Amino acid sequence: MTDPLANSYYAATAHAWRSSYQAGEKLSFDVAVIGGGFTGLSAALACAERGFSVILIEREHIGFGASGRNGGQLIPGLRWSASELEADFGRERTDALFDLCWRANPVGARIAKHGIECDLKTGHLEAAWTPNDFDAMKDEAEFLATRFGYQSEVVAKTDIGAHIASPLYHGGIYDPQGGHFHPLNYAIGLARAAEAVGVRIWEGQRADKIIQSEGLLNIVTDQADIEARYVIDATDSWIGDIEPVLGRYTVPIMNYNIATAPLANADALLPSDAAIADSRFVLNYFRLSADKRLIFGGGERYSQTPPRDIAAFVGPFMAQVFPQLADAKIDYGWGGAVAVTMNRLPHIGRRGNIFYAHGFSGHGALVTTLAGELIAEAMAGTAERFDVLANLPSKPFPGGKWLRQPLATLGLLYYAMKDKLG
Repeated sequence: MTDPLANSYYAATAHAWRSSYQAGEKLSFDVAVIGGGFTGLSAALACAERGFSVILIEREHIGFGASGRNGGQLIPGLRWSASELEADFGRERTDALFDLCWRANPVGARIAKHGIECDLKTGHLEAAWTPNDFDAMKDEAEFLATRFGYQSEVVAKTDIGAHIASPLYHGGIYDPQGGHFHPLNYAIGLARAAEAVGVRIWEGQRADKIIQSEGLLNIVTDQADIEARYVIDATDSWIGDIEPVLGRYTVPIMNYNIATAPLANADALLPSDAAIADSRFVLNYFRLSADKRLIFGGGERYSQTPPRDIAAFVGPFMAQVFPQLADAKIDYGWGGAVAVTMNRLPHIGRRGNIFYAHGFSGHGALVTTLAGELIAEAMAGTAERFDVLANLPSKPFPGGKWLRQPLATLGLLYYAMKDKLG
């Protein structure tokens, strides 16, 4: 049976990639990275740039997980607004978080440094689902401007047509610092850059466990044991398979995307060519591809079994936003798991010489690259910036191994119902 998640626009348009690594008899490195997504790749690359010997192992292939399947939206910040962060954490901590998560653009820097071809475009619009949402957006834009000098554009309902040809929205906030890209080609670009500075990338290797032995760490894989001084666990939705304690901090949510056939009216649908995400709890998010398809994500499922027909599942959400596309041909439908924390902030830290970063909660296209680079900084002895993210609050989901997912699902369904009730 064909994998229903394999019909991906990104996979169909990915650059050629194949690791050149052939495992030798001695598998001993300074750093072993588990996971070939944005976090693991950026960490491996940054560690190698600092002179560490590095191996990266990936159970499937580079970009197999959320890094290669997401909506391609580059949204500055975290899932919490800057004003929410300041209300909870105070001015000093928020300044540090803002410098890292809003002002920095590690993805843009990597794309420029390594010449990564990944259809990078600028501009992101958050569209207001309700008038109250728009009022909150205006307040946040004023806060960002007065508190941080961060400029965004308030888009009134009467002007929303400059960005999106849909009658649904009550205005929005346009952020020129945001954007969108081809995520799988970005991951492949990071992999090529990492190999160029000496990282060994070994695909098709499942990490079973991490064992402490005589001051070193050993990763037990399908085919070998890998010895390392440091381990970086960047497996996100699968982190509980290797480290069950860390797995308690997230639950997987399945997100699905479709891509239409190339559209003659694509530029009229999204005139500014910005990426769009709306303000619902179970949000719609969409953008144009380089070849003028609409890539649209909508709806969530809390079962890891994908719908029988992804296009039929996502299509009604697209038709609600764009009635003019109700009969549009859908060429691709795919999806995958996103690891979500209780408070929707990432869970980043270290236990001895094991570093980890996961739970980016659907807001990770920029922060994952940052997290990988901060891990490398900390490993090299400068942990101040790493600690800014590592000190974010986190709690495990209640319910233990068997009840964690059902209890989390009940909570998520409550907020999804609030979307429908308005």
